[in-house]
Amino acid sequence: MKQFSKLTYIKQQRVMAALFLAVPLILVAVFGYLPFLNMVEYSFLRWDGLSKKEFVGLANYRDALTRVENFRVFFVSIYYFGASFVQLGIALFFATVLSFKIKGQSFFKGVLFFPNLINGVAIGLIFLYFYKDTGTLNTFLRMIGIESKVLWLTDPKLVNYSIAATSVWRYMGYNMVMFLGAIQSIPTEIYEAAEIDGANKWQIFWRIIFLSILPIIELMVILSITGSLSVFETPYIMTGGGNGSETFVIRTVNTAFSFNKFGLASAMAMILSVIVLFVTFVQNKIFKERG
Repeated sequence: MKQFSKLTYIKQQRVMAALFLAVPLILVAVFGYLPFLNMVEYSFLRWDGLSKKEFVGLANYRDALTRVENFRVFFVSIYYFGASFVQLGIALFFATVLSFKIKGQSFFKGVLFFPNLINGVAIGLIFLYFYKDTGTLNTFLRMIGIESKVLWLTDPKLVNYSIAATSVWRYMGYNMVMFLGAIQSIPTEIYEAAEIDGANKWQIFWRIIFLSILPIIELMVILSITGSLSVFETPYIMTGGGNGSETFVIRTVNTAFSFNKFGLASAMAMILSVIVLFVTFVQNKIFKERG
């Protein structure tokens, strides 16, 4: 009887676990995999969103891959690629400093993480006015005696640097929290033993902190690099992709909703997905071989 009750209880646990898992799995399937499968289907069609769908096979892929301007915009990702390493470096610095007891530690953690809580559209609008010709930054420069009017968002030579800097400000706090959590998981006994052995601050950072959190650093590098290939929100809000700031995702969105070429846009999205997966695979391979 007891064995029967135990089996019944185990079955109930399994049923409850399955029910709890069913809800998120259904949501992922409906809002994740189903739209993806629809996009795969649209990539083989010529469709403007209203008229009859026409099957064209690989024509959309051929069209997307033979247009030089589609891949020229990938050069814009280089700015975000460079900014991602700056962002990771700054995040690691602050995480290391804040992992030790300092005055106002909690305050600084909150201040640095706060930008990550702001909506991306709001951040785009904030920095749109910050970089404006008569905005906060130029006003500050005039206050300190720099009278030249810098066109941060209209000068093609500066626009991508300006938007990339915005991304650094936005995502640095998130990376800092990730690094901070990893650093705080290191046993304090290791630090004490290193200090007894006469290790200086740099040796403690390089030999203990950096090597201990290396898997987290590798993960953040992968996410940052793949994210730099699919930037959309900030440049779209701030410039609409103008003045040389257009990314591949912005071009894809414009192809779909400005030119009503949903089939071609779906093919472009599929190409980007393959590129991101390939880059992620290469990075994982490199990190595993290094390990």
